[in-house]
Amino acid sequence: MSAEQMHRTSHSAPVDAPAGVVYGLIADARQWPLFFPENVHVERLEFDGAAERLRMWATADGRVRSWISERALDPGTRSVEFRQTRPQLPLTAMSGLWTVEERPDQSSLVTLRHDYTVHTPGDAAWVERRLAANAEAQMAGIGALAERWRLLDDLVLSFEDAVRIEAPAEHVYDFLHRVDTWPALIPHVARLEVTEDVPGVQLMAMDTQTADGAVHTTESVRICFPHAGRIVYKQTVTPALMAAHTGEWNLVPDADGVTAVAQHNVVLREEAVERVLGRGADLAQARRHVREALGRNSTATLHLAKEHAELLTRQG
Repeated sequence: MSAEQMHRTSHSAPVDAPAGVVYGLIADARQWPLFFPENVHVERLEFDGAAERLRMWATADGRVRSWISERALDPGTRSVEFRQTRPQLPLTAMSGLWTVEERPDQSSLVTLRHDYTVHTPGDAAWVERRLAANAEAQMAGIGALAERWRLLDDLVLSFEDAVRIEAPAEHVYDFLHRVDTWPALIPHVARLEVTEDVPGVQLMAMDTQTADGAVHTTESVRICFPHAGRIVYKQTVTPALMAAHTGEWNLVPDADGVTAVAQHNVVLREEAVERVLGRGADLAQARRHVREALGRNSTATLHLAKEHAELLTRQG
């Protein structure tokens, strides 16, 4: 078998939701970290309304991989064509196509095709297994959300909190980046382990204590952008009430200091609401609970970052 041989895989799955809803989830790649377990972060680099260029981060076999993808969106045919411009080994080329077919019963058929070449013939089987596993996870993620499309406004919530800090952005960023120091500095952090084998990519496991004394264990991947004053993250192991959680620490400097913003995006786990909050609890209560808990912890962290940064500034 030649290393330049083109390989093709195709995976399809029915989704009990309108084709327009399904296509919308596929087309909005920036939200994929909320929908797909392996996707960590998607950064849109260019967009002209029909074509876009994205940088994507995803997990594979315990590692975080990153690549550039170009996509052509066609809502008329409900298709998204893509091509990786800088595929990572063992891939040497990767392209593909999403299609969403409308069925007579108002359900949909989603198909994901990949065309690829590999570095050596022995890599083909590994890539095929990874693509099959990823396609299965992606189809499941699309189906889980699309089939509850009438509830999406209740299941998905986004919010942010901000704290004004009279200090340079680099002092604030230092506090947010050095998570290894958090257990000694942040009261609600009981345990934290972090590894950073690739500069700017942190793998973190953390135990946090809530106001009622409960301890939640989470695992996260953090992508750090020091020059932009941003750290984005995805929790890969979430508390029971959340099916997905992504977020961002963002520093907005001005002439006198910086505004530090903590932003959260959450998909609620509907089936866990009563188990976590008690019999009769509903999604509205779950939204309030998550908003208050996440907001309280991230705002507390920002206030500690403020103390740290302003002290450093006073010390000169």
